[in-house]
This record gives sequence, C-alpha cells and structure tokens, in this order.
Amino acid sequence: MSGPVTRASIVGSLLKKELKAYSRDKLYVFLTVLTLVAVTILFQFLPASVNESITLAVSPPITTLVGDAKDTLKGMGATDEQLAELDNADLAEQQEGLLLIEFDSEADMTKVIEGTLEAWRTDDGELILRDKEAGEDEPENAEKLGLDIGIAFPPTFIADVATKQQDISVTVYSDAGVPVEIQSAMQSFVREAAYQLAGEELPVGMPDEEAIVLGQDRSGDQAALRDKMRPMLIFMILLMETFSMSALVSTEVLQRTVTAVLVTPARIGDFLAAKTIFGTMLALTQGLFVLLVVGGLTAQNWSLLLTVIFMGAVMFTGVALLVGAAGKDFLGQLFYAMLFVIPMIIPSFSVLFPGTAAAWVRVIPTYPIIDVLVGTTIYNATWADSWTSLAYAAVWLVVLYGAGLFALKRKVESL
Repeated sequence: MSGPVTRASIVGSLLKKELKAYSRDKLYVFLTVLTLVAVTILFQFLPASVNESITLAVSPPITTLVGDAKDTLKGMGATDEQLAELDNADLAEQQEGLLLIEFDSEADMTKVIEGTLEAWRTDDGELILRDKEAGEDEPENAEKLGLDIGIAFPPTFIADVATKQQDISVTVYSDAGVPVEIQSAMQSFVREAAYQLAGEELPVGMPDEEAIVLGQDRSGDQAALRDKMRPMLIFMILLMETFSMSALVSTEVLQRTVTAVLVTPARIGDFLAAKTIFGTMLALTQGLFVLLVVGGLTAQNWSLLLTVIFMGAVMFTGVALLVGAAGKDFLGQLFYAMLFVIPMIIPSFSVLFPGTAAAWVRVIPTYPIIDVLVGTTIYNATWADSWTSLAYAAVWLVVLYGAGLFALKRKVESL
C-alpha cells in the first residue's frame, strides 16, 4: 500500500521527468558539454599577467647625445662636475612604467617598430637585431622586445636645447595600433625633457594626482586578461542556460505535455516549482563547475559568490520561463531568446573595458550580477561593498522571475 501523495513527492517526480526530457535533447546536452570543456581548455591559455610598462625606443643613444653636447656646454661655462652629472642622466628617470631602449641607427629603430626587424635583449643588456625574413636564428638567452613607439633625436639635440635654438626637429615614430593618447604622451615627454635639459620649469602648473584621477585609480593594479575573463565566463555560462531551459519549456507547451501532467494530482504550482528548481539547479551547477575550474573561490568570498551565482541562476530561469511561454515554434522561441539575451550580454563587456559604466548600461538587469562577480573575483569585494548591487539585482530578479511565472501560468491555463 503506497503512502499519501504529497506536494514534495509530486515535485520530485516532475523533476525526474525534467531530467529525462533534458537528457533526450542530444543537441543541448552536446553543446553544454562542449562549452564546459572549451571553457576549461581555453582558460588555461589566457595571459595570467599584465604588463603596464611602455617600451620606448630612442635614437641615437643617450651617450651619443651627451658626447656631442659636451663641447658646447663646456663653452657655455659648464663645469666638469655638471658634465659628469649629464653623463649619468636618464631621460626615463622618475617616469614610472617606462622602459628605454637605445638604437644606434634611426633606420633600424623604424624597421623594428614597423615589424621588418626584431629586437632582442640579452641578460647583460646587449641589443641584438634579427632579420626574420632572412632566416636568421633567434638569439639564445635573450628576450624579444615589443616596440610600438620610438623617438629620433637630432645628434645635436642637447646642445641645441641648451643654446635655445629654434625649430629643433624631433620625430616620433609609432605603430599604427598605438593609441593617440600614447603618441601625445610621448610628444609631451620630449617637450618635458627639453625643458629639463634647458634648465627651465614647465610653463604650466600640474595639480596633484588625486585631483586629476577620477574614480578608483587602477594604475599598478590592473587585472590580467585571465582575471577579467573569470567573472565573464561564469556569467556567460549562467546566461546561456536560458536557451536550453526555454527550449525545454517551449517543447512541453507546444507538444502539450503539460496537459498530460495536469490530469495527474499535479497542479500548475507543482509544474512551475519543478521548472524553477530544475532550471535554477541546471544553471547553478554549471556556474559552480566553471567557478571551480577557473578559480576565484576563497575562504573570504565563497558565501558572496554562491549568493550572486544563485541569484543569477534564478534570474535567467525566469527569463527562460518567459521565453519558453512566448515562443510558438522553434524559430519563435529562438528569436525571443536572442531578443532577451543580447541586451543582457552588454554589461559583461564592462569587464574587458573597465571604467564607469554608462547610465543606460547600469539599468540592464544583468549589470548588478556582473558587477558583483567582477568585484568579488578580481578586486576582493566584500558584502559591505556589494550590498547595493545585490539589492538592485534582487529587484530585477523578482520582476523577471515573476514575469516568467505569470506568462507560463497563463500559457498553460490557455491550453
């Protein structure tokens, strides 16, 4: 004699049915496994560090510029001590993040910048040029240098500046991919060096750094591409489950499987509860799997990460219920899924391009989810740092999940 039928047992039976139905959809099962494997493999090849320095090439070498200027400076009254100080001068001094590479030939420097030659530097600082097209071998115990910008000084630059000559020509070479801001910074660097060599102060006053850097200054604390992709991958895995879950809901509605379910002791509430639990667990399980693969879970942030991933899973389950109820066929369901998913992807790109997000981006429901994921996995944000974003995400969660339940309930009742 069987025991009494309870709501929990009915929902459990429906969950078993959901799992069987999902396992029969070979396409989405294959895509799910493929995505998880691809994420695991590709993540290992992402750069784990970031280089915040700028490599600057100059020609001719500083020693050549100084040597050509000594006679002129001595004739102007410079002492031997002052000339000795000039020998030890470094144009890159106090320029944080600037690596100076000196070339004897301006032609060689331009060829390296345009890519027809390669520049390598040995452990003892020797510069070696390699013509790859000529079949020359890579030098041993040397590091390849990436040069994007270079400055060609006239050999008499220091002497001309010291004697206040007019129309001094300095050429700045840059690769086509170098941002205009970097080119302008190098031009300013040359002007500043000229003023320093002439013994004059810059004709402008600069405020303190705290007064000109707005928002949180990430200088020296930039995240590597691997770190940026960690929250983005977790977010994308959660979001992509919208497609598989909405397809599952749409199929049951179109094939009227739900009507067969409702002739049993199961009610609409049981059906909706089973859909919610299955969709949430499906997204949550995959999100946690990716989190374990890509790392980022610590003793300090585990509770916050689990909370935000759970909220994201419920939010996207609500979207899947809404899309599944709206689609009248496969193409219709796919269209509605894309209609919702594409805008929701936009906030994730704020990870790759950090800064203050535009107001319209912050309105998108998924913005607080990705905001907390980024803050937690990259910048060690705490509950105190994240509670406003979590509250904002909770509001959107209620709206989207409520809309999904309402739409699916109305759809089932109309069958």
